[in-house]
Amino acid sequence: MSGLDLLATNLLQPIVLTFVLGAIAGFLKSELELPEAVIKLLSIILLFSIGLTGGREIAQVKFADIADTLGVVLLLTFAIPTLAFLIMRALGRFDAANAGAVAAHYGSVSTATFFASMSFSRAMGTPGEGYITALVAMMEFAVIYSIAMAKFSMGRSGGNFRMLDLFLDTLRGRGILLLSGGMVIGALASEPQWRQIAPFWEGMFRGFLMLFLLEMGMTAARQIRGFAAVAGFMTGFGILFPILCGVVGVSAGWMTGMSLGGAFVLGAICASASFIDAPAACRAALPEANPGITLTASLGVTLPFNLLLGLPLYYQYAVWLFGAGAAG
Repeated sequence: MSGLDLLATNLLQPIVLTFVLGAIAGFLKSELELPEAVIKLLSIILLFSIGLTGGREIAQVKFADIADTLGVVLLLTFAIPTLAFLIMRALGRFDAANAGAVAAHYGSVSTATFFASMSFSRAMGTPGEGYITALVAMMEFAVIYSIAMAKFSMGRSGGNFRMLDLFLDTLRGRGILLLSGGMVIGALASEPQWRQIAPFWEGMFRGFLMLFLLEMGMTAARQIRGFAAVAGFMTGFGILFPILCGVVGVSAGWMTGMSLGGAFVLGAICASASFIDAPAACRAALPEANPGITLTASLGVTLPFNLLLGLPLYYQYAVWLFGAGAAG
């Protein structure tokens, strides 16, 4: 399948079209809106569903078989935010607080991009490995590392700020809690027990995802209206940096023996930028940082780019890489 065919396939997926519909509604300032409680519920359902199904897969995998992948992802958990921080400081001339906030957003994972990449890989007939859920949970610790970099660079502790508190808050966050807890429950569930709950957690996943992306489209449109605040540098960064990280992530998956779909999903989560967990942590630990910069870049630039163009780009690269590897 050519790159244009992949692009058309992605753009015509119901989940992507739903995101576009939400963006149109946002641009038109439509009365359409989802209550905050509903949005939180959708996020909980999606995260828990990914954790449960991932746990089913992890139960069938030996640690020795994924040790290399876990090691490489651990390296990426530190490498991606470090590179983002250095780029912000050296090229963007950002202060330490704003550079750390950008690093936290781009080192962490966008749940919307993760959900969409999993759906995309299944639609292409190349589903990713279930243990990718564990990789997502691992990469969330990039937020702690990014804030630590900023604090170290600022040369002060930040008053009452304590790294232990941030670590505990990260563990308490719904992302890690639901993914990790869901994996444990899914791994412990017997086949008869799983069949009883699968119709809800597997069968209705895409429907909930479409509602979630409808809201994400509206939110992205609201952020784009503040586009001037991001400026040209952050716009370029919000597109080029994810492409670089996406290529590195796909390559890492290929080198560690993941399937084509798994390497693609790893590339997608490496290319993503958080707009839920990271902003909350940065508001508490880096109050000096300007949330308008990071949120507009991650939610108004990177998320739409990844959902519309990035996913087929990373998948095309994965297809080429695996094809070249097989030919070699």
